[in-house]
Amino acid sequence: MTYRVCFVCTGNICRSPMAESVFRARVEEAGLADLVETDSAGTGGWHEGDATDPRTVSVLDEHGYGTEHVARQFQPSWFARRDLVIALDTGHLKALRRLAPTEEDARKVRLLRAYDPAAGDDLDVPDPYYGGRDGFEECLEMVEAATTGLLAAVREQLEGQAA
Repeated sequence: MTYRVCFVCTGNICRSPMAESVFRARVEEAGLADLVETDSAGTGGWHEGDATDPRTVSVLDEHGYGTEHVARQFQPSWFARRDLVIALDTGHLKALRRLAPTEEDARKVRLLRAYDPAAGDDLDVPDPYYGGRDGFEECLEMVEAATTGLLAAVREQLEGQAA
């Protein structure tokens, strides 16, 4: 059985494709690529059809991650086909929970940085879109730190499904 994870930010050109790329790499490194599907979307459709922001691509390339991505907007019907929906900040978390057709679907929505024990109380990954390259580097650091814990949680879910 495939476990499906979707990362969601605002426009689906910076943070969520970055998280998707990093998590996909973690899944592949763990040998779970045949069990875990990863994708991403935005809460809005402003950038639908656009490629990943070039600054995101540059930072990912520099750190050894690949990207092949076209922006799209998250749809409420997708909850039925996702096991986990990962929000990049609290605004996305709230928007996604409002979109959720059922309480069960709303419980599928989690904040990415909640999987990073070192994150403390600030669980938002700040939007780097309006800043310089440093913001994209900071975003990547946060994503990398959180995806380790996320992978452990997904692995636990997979083991539970197999039992």
